[in-house]
Amino acid sequence: MEATNNNVNMAMLFLFFFLLQVCSQLAFAHSAVRFLPGFEGPLPFELETGYVGVGDSDDFQLFYYFIKSERKPEEDPILLWLTGGPGCSAFSGLVFEIGPLKFEVVEYNGSLPTLVLNPYSWTKVSNIILVDSPVGTGFSYARNRLAERTSDTEQVGHLHQFLLKWLKDHADFISNPFFVSGDSYSGIPVPVLAQEIVQGNEQGVEPIINMQGYILGNPKTVFSLEENLKIPYAHGMGLISDELYESLKRNCNAEHQNVDPSNEACSRDIQYFDECTSRINIQHILEPYCGLESPKPRETGLSRYLYEHRQQLLLDEPLSPLSCRTYAYYLCRFWANNDNVQKALHIRKGSIGTWQRCNRGLPYKFDVPTSFPYHANLSTRGYRALIYSGDHDLVVPYLATQEWIRHLNYSIVDDWRPWMVHGQVAGYTRTYSNRMTFATVKGGGHTAPEYKPAECLAMLDRWISGQPL
Repeated sequence: MEATNNNVNMAMLFLFFFLLQVCSQLAFAHSAVRFLPGFEGPLPFELETGYVGVGDSDDFQLFYYFIKSERKPEEDPILLWLTGGPGCSAFSGLVFEIGPLKFEVVEYNGSLPTLVLNPYSWTKVSNIILVDSPVGTGFSYARNRLAERTSDTEQVGHLHQFLLKWLKDHADFISNPFFVSGDSYSGIPVPVLAQEIVQGNEQGVEPIINMQGYILGNPKTVFSLEENLKIPYAHGMGLISDELYESLKRNCNAEHQNVDPSNEACSRDIQYFDECTSRINIQHILEPYCGLESPKPRETGLSRYLYEHRQQLLLDEPLSPLSCRTYAYYLCRFWANNDNVQKALHIRKGSIGTWQRCNRGLPYKFDVPTSFPYHANLSTRGYRALIYSGDHDLVVPYLATQEWIRHLNYSIVDDWRPWMVHGQVAGYTRTYSNRMTFATVKGGGHTAPEYKPAECLAMLDRWISGQPL
């Protein structure tokens, strides 16, 4: 009888340690990636992928890519990069914007798409962590189906937990300068996360994160500004007539950035505005219109109206895919859903269904109406900020970004001037007394590094090292 009890106890002890090991692996697991299908030879940079468990009982498993700096990883800053959406995978940042890889864009023939090097990767000057956030994005998943629904504030809490756990596991990087960064919808969570990190440091939460500032591109910030200033932006870029612009100002109160399409005259003007701009690529107004679905709209008058009236146009025949920049998005679907690719990336089998670059059906609560107060708070604490705008973006026009920066009411210390790359004007910049730098990227679209990679790398390199642009 005693022998039987001992066997039972041993079995239970074994089960306990097995479950402890499994839980530990779910809390944090990472692996080096030295080869990737579609890329010829070993990767000439250091890539790590992994999961970090966050939330109650680690129910949220956040997947990440970590690429070491190609310069001095032990000294160079760490950028945490968030892709917008919400619901767009960090993979977009990795291969379309700031990472060391990109797709060779050729017509898909059934074979695995080919990856090549991006010579303008931000890893030339910094370490980068790209996170699939919030849960349900990319390869991130929830162990409990009831935990799938998330929000702006929950996402921020999870990302803070992620960082604390990641840094504990990567203690060699704790002293590196740290910047939160991202673009598009990340204009909401990035400043909120930056503030939470600062408050955590002040409260003695360990490890202390060496927070230096934040970087945002074409950021969603004040939704009414970004929607209503599309009208003067479209007018200034020659997309609508002087007469329509004057009528919109008169009937829709557009001059005061308070567009209300509920009255009949204003509704008629906005319909005309839509007819003039509906065949424009809003991500970059000079590039071909390819029927790319835009992000889910906020419940604002102009945004909702234009979104609903453009859905029928998405059913029309687009241009030849190869003539569109977005053809690379089509290729990435085949690459990321390949079994050998997922094995190389160390993806947990069965953790997600079909991988999507952007999950448009993400159950998500928009509970931060504007990030403007967070910018104001971070400014008073003296943290550095780089805010840049691709100047051909109609999604978040640079006029709107300039406007909310102006409302911070800081004096100008370096007034409007061109900044140069290879002897050419790369954009225009202005610096404020709160250590905030605003820069336009000439010819850039909504995701500026995707359109102007050399210029954006030069911008980052100068700013992050404390030099004027």
